[in-house]
Amino acid sequence: MVTSIKDTATLRNGVRMPWLGFGVWQISDGASVVESVKNAIEAGYRSIDTAAAYRNEEGVGQAIRESGVAREELFITTKVWNADQGYESTLAAFEQSRKLLGLDYFDLYLIHWPVKGKYKETWRALEKLYADGLVRAIGVCNFQIHHLEDLKDGATIVPMVNQVEYHPLLAQLELLEYCRANNIQLEAWSPLMQGNLDLPLLAQIGERYGKSPAQVVLRWDLQNEVVTIPKSTTPSRIQSNADIFDFVLAQEDMDRITALNQSKRFGPDPDNFNF
Repeated sequence: MVTSIKDTATLRNGVRMPWLGFGVWQISDGASVVESVKNAIEAGYRSIDTAAAYRNEEGVGQAIRESGVAREELFITTKVWNADQGYESTLAAFEQSRKLLGLDYFDLYLIHWPVKGKYKETWRALEKLYADGLVRAIGVCNFQIHHLEDLKDGATIVPMVNQVEYHPLLAQLELLEYCRANNIQLEAWSPLMQGNLDLPLLAQIGERYGKSPAQVVLRWDLQNEVVTIPKSTTPSRIQSNADIFDFVLAQEDMDRITALNQSKRFGPDPDNFNF
């Protein structure tokens, strides 16, 4: 049971990844992202999730340096963007991210989307970065079961993490089961449904525990053994998103939240996107 912001999931290679992280999607580079990341680190978060496509790696790197927290205490994730996929181009994109973040290594490096005809070569590059000790763990984002099965064919390493859109309206039950069975850690992006939290059931359950709908959803993630990375630029919300370790949802409430599932996406469909 996850009882503290310091608690970690153990990835298949033994690397420990915080259950709760801080996402920086759509936070603009410069002062905004620097302040947000520093506020998150001050609130106790140790995992920061960025991506080349977010165009804020430089600000995230600055915040890390200014945070006063030792690098080895932090868990930093970034991702290779679709236009950079392929073997050589991924290695070059990795170096660019490393330069912008000002880091020697990443804790987790991910393929951002399953670009058809390219993600296998991209994965080969990630395997090399892992073998060279430049990343502590490698994984994917937005991969469906059929993508993961396809990737397995010819890969020497199974992804350690799969970061996907995951929330009560998109419970991804089959994918969650598949990842559990294959020892792939599922991670939730947009866990708070991009702010669409006004579901009566969430308010009702929250009232019982003295928690907000957002806190209820994040707790549901953790109790489903899904790593979660909520995003906010508001210091009070950054703090309240981390205030989820002093209560446990009853199984009945867990089931009722899962039953909200409508397979509804707020982001793109991995089988039908064109970036």
